[in-house]
Amino acid sequence: MAELPIEVRGLSFAYGVARVVRDVSLAVHPGEMVGVIGPNGSGKSTLLRLLGGALRPAAGEIRLFDRPLGDYSRGELGRLIAVVPQETLVEFPFSVMEVVLMGRAPHLGGFAFEGDRDVAVAREAMRRTGVEHLASRRIHEISGGERQRVILARALAQEASVLLLDEPAAFLDIRHEVEIYDLLRDVAADGKSIVSVLHDLNLAALYCDRVALIKDGQLVRIGGPAEVITYANVTAVYETEVYVDLNDVTGAVNVLPLSRPYRERLRR
Repeated sequence: MAELPIEVRGLSFAYGVARVVRDVSLAVHPGEMVGVIGPNGSGKSTLLRLLGGALRPAAGEIRLFDRPLGDYSRGELGRLIAVVPQETLVEFPFSVMEVVLMGRAPHLGGFAFEGDRDVAVAREAMRRTGVEHLASRRIHEISGGERQRVILARALAQEASVLLLDEPAAFLDIRHEVEIYDLLRDVAADGKSIVSVLHDLNLAALYCDRVALIKDGQLVRIGGPAEVITYANVTAVYETEVYVDLNDVTGAVNVLPLSRPYRERLRR
């Protein structure tokens, strides 16, 4: 049996006295894309930071390829896990190529410079994310959506086995949104494991193999999108009325928000 890229058992975390992750257990398989969904403030981003080793759990265990996460050095983690945070601040005016090449850092020893292969990997990552034409532009000269794709290219350049993404399609228009998730499906097909926080339930239903629904730091349900993204679950967790149906074209679940008049009509 193949080792699980990520296995979480009884994970809890608190900022001071505020518990934001509560007794979460889950596993991610090779080549699987798992979406993490839930309301604002439910602990999704904190869970992702715990999985990436940026935060230490108050209780429970995270195992990476059947080894405790805390046993890995930072360099080892950098070769195994790539992270795309919700927001990335780049203060120095690096070029896009320089930013993407930062993803090669875990593979370089000491003060070694990038070689031909590192440049080739970076260029391929930029090609796949559609930013190769921006290679010489300064990171501050491009739009927020373009910057987000550059940060994803940097993560792909790491050649990590696990990708942790916090709203990777943030700031993107519809075309680039679906292109990013099409790309992530290709990455998963290559055997990479992906955990992505999403606010868009329709994207989660369309692209994720499984979804983890979280409320108040607790795992409410995990399973296939059609099992988890139901009218009962969504209305209970998000505390608002929605319309849930199957898309005639894709067969995936579709969730539509309802304006106040329709919500009031349903309550009557």
